[in-house]
Amino acid sequence: MYVRNKRRDCDEIGVYSREYALPEKTTQEELEKLIDELNADEKISGILVQLPLPSHLDEKAVINRINPKKDVDAFHPSNVGKIMIGDYDLLPCTPAGVMELIEEAGTKVEGKKCVVVGRSNIVGKPQAMLLLHKNGTVTICHSKTKNLAEECRSADILVAAVGRAKLITADMVKPGATVIDVGMNRDENGKLCGDVDFENVKEVAGAITPVPGGVGPMTRAVLMRNTVTTAKLK
Repeated sequence: MYVRNKRRDCDEIGVYSREYALPEKTTQEELEKLIDELNADEKISGILVQLPLPSHLDEKAVINRINPKKDVDAFHPSNVGKIMIGDYDLLPCTPAGVMELIEEAGTKVEGKKCVVVGRSNIVGKPQAMLLLHKNGTVTICHSKTKNLAEECRSADILVAAVGRAKLITADMVKPGATVIDVGMNRDENGKLCGDVDFENVKEVAGAITPVPGGVGPMTRAVLMRNTVTTAKLK
């Protein structure tokens, strides 16, 4: 669904795109050869490899193979390092989309207590950095965190990005808090849902994103913006 929607986004705004749907048994050498060809292709401004990869492939090596100037996901170590010091051209799509949503909600980050649940390289860690760059006071929670509910209740801004359906319940949310749900799961009925128990938490939160239809479209919008940025940088 995500890949299909990205193709539609490209068509809508006039960005040329190619999709390579490779067999599951594709080798590391074959995948890296394709990345090398796209790195050298002047027609291509941006490259992304849809994660996760099959277990026999080295995800880290694949990400490192992408030219940082064409890395529209901003996963390459050099781009991650630039984000860390606050001197970047490209931002990871989901964390950047979250920041746009927070701003659109009218929530000021500066001086606020921000809690990020999840510490992945794709969302949790860069999300914490972006909130820190906006002068938020940031706590990162994870599977080893003690008193998770207490930490969440202290948050003025709560970002859930852990991948566990309806983990964040209404009693874990501070009244009036801004709640951003990055999760994409299926509930006991097979219906798409996030990491937040939306129906109950919306009665407590000051602002909240739904799943689907919240962070996902923003992730795709930032991907389009990153693609335009890489074209300009080239």
